[in-house]
Amino acid sequence: MNRKHILFTVMIVASMLLAACQTATQATTVATLPPAVEPTQGQVVVPTAVPPTAVPPPVKSVAKLIWTQEFDTLNPLYTNMWFVTVTEQVWNAWAWEYDDQNEVFPRLVTEIPSVENGGISEDNLTITMKLKPGIVWSDGTPLTSADFKFTYEMYVAPSNAVSTVTPYDMLSGIDTPDDQTVVMNFTEPYAPWLARFWHGVLPEHILKPVFDADGTLDNAEWNLAPTVGLGPYVFDTWESGSFAKFVKNPNYWDTPAKVDEIYFTFVPDDASQVAALLAGDGDLGTFIAYSDVPKLKDAGIDIRTVNSGYNEGIYFSFNKDKGNPGIQDVKVRQAIAMAIDRDSINKDLMLGLTKTPASYWDALPFYNDPPLENYKYDPEAAKALLDEAGWTDSNNDGVRDKDGVDLEIGYGTTIREVRQSVQAVIQQQLAAVGIKVNLFSYESDVFFASFADNGPTYTGELDMQEWSDAPLFPDPDIYYWLCSEIPSAENPAGTNSFYLCDEELDALIQLQSKQANVTERQKTISKINQIFHDKVYWLGLWQDPDLWALGGRLQNVKLSGVTPFYNVTEWTIAP
Repeated sequence: MNRKHILFTVMIVASMLLAACQTATQATTVATLPPAVEPTQGQVVVPTAVPPTAVPPPVKSVAKLIWTQEFDTLNPLYTNMWFVTVTEQVWNAWAWEYDDQNEVFPRLVTEIPSVENGGISEDNLTITMKLKPGIVWSDGTPLTSADFKFTYEMYVAPSNAVSTVTPYDMLSGIDTPDDQTVVMNFTEPYAPWLARFWHGVLPEHILKPVFDADGTLDNAEWNLAPTVGLGPYVFDTWESGSFAKFVKNPNYWDTPAKVDEIYFTFVPDDASQVAALLAGDGDLGTFIAYSDVPKLKDAGIDIRTVNSGYNEGIYFSFNKDKGNPGIQDVKVRQAIAMAIDRDSINKDLMLGLTKTPASYWDALPFYNDPPLENYKYDPEAAKALLDEAGWTDSNNDGVRDKDGVDLEIGYGTTIREVRQSVQAVIQQQLAAVGIKVNLFSYESDVFFASFADNGPTYTGELDMQEWSDAPLFPDPDIYYWLCSEIPSAENPAGTNSFYLCDEELDALIQLQSKQANVTERQKTISKINQIFHDKVYWLGLWQDPDLWALGGRLQNVKLSGVTPFYNVTEWTIAP
């Protein structure tokens, strides 16, 4: 071979190597070929090929959420905690969910049952659901009607200490004529069914063997580590006191998520959450204090207000065995309502960004007919009412008394800074009318602990309890005020931590739950609303829609007031 052919061959090889390296990846650095070596007679010189620099693995995208309360469990049967239930759209799914307009849409079912589409019987006693085909658990096992029936059975099983059996105790049973059909049979019409059922489904193939072996799911490993779910992500790790991580579900049956991991960081208080958001250590936080809104906005944090039906308020306790007898007197409660300057609290502590709710149903104006007016701040009228009720300061010590009992009440809430500030204001304002207030504050897990765990609310230790709550938004039902829900040793799962048993109210709550006619139900709820107001069973402090804070990295986020993370698969992380 002559020299011309040798050099031509070298040039071709070099060109091919260079082209191959450039095609592999734009990020790859192409090695420089050494200069051609002058060959001796009869030799063919081929340049030494230098391998391209290795391409680093892609960096995982992680959405970092800041949570001021740690999960108590992840099994939907055993919790009422908001910080848990809103994770369901991450790793599990509801049968139907709600969009950013709080409009319902089918998730695991083909359509929302109705009378028109044949899903609800004319007598409202039978509801039939058709499951979407092709849905699988994260381990690849198909979702079937048996999972729904098993979930129902676990709710009503006496050996499971679930958070509440309602509404599953409204059913006489579940029929599963085929793998894709679930038939709910009711003993009587149940109006709130859409807001109450199938907030998470249990995997029968995982948990039935546990129940069969132990006779309960109370101690199932899945409760704290649900490694099998229906959501776009699947549980990975939960380090108590630190974080929980969910990773992308490789067997997800719907459009895959765009973000690789969802990471919940547990922080002790509001200040820690704000610090994390400002430092860029968190992409999303919630329950932002109004006092923190200006500084977050100034830092470029996007603040979203989402209607979720919540109002912060004072719940009076009617536990006659433990409470102050004054709280049992409606005139005393009305006096308390007039002695607290709630509008000033909203102006001074909430920076005027919210207002005082007149009704427990403020976020559902359809059920405020006629609209209610708030009790006006009038300490002199409050004093007159207390005098009229027989609560006077007989020994001039500054505290009213009656029949030898001081009007001295316990007022408790969580350790959130804004709540403790409100407590201090209310303590001073009630002292001005002769009511002594002892303040108590608790970690959230202690404050909301169940009757069985000796929680101060559920055992009736406090005369006044403060937190944010709502009807079964977007439904107006308030089953947890029923007399039958009062907690006791015989009913440790009772949800009526107010110990209130008003027969008129009880009858109306039961009536509205059976009224399929929307107009008739609206009239009944409005009557309940009026009783709440006139008898001051609840005293609103401020309207409390969800305040979300989003950093600039997290994009394409839409938020619902019912199922906040309904579009989690669409979230992206900015480069």
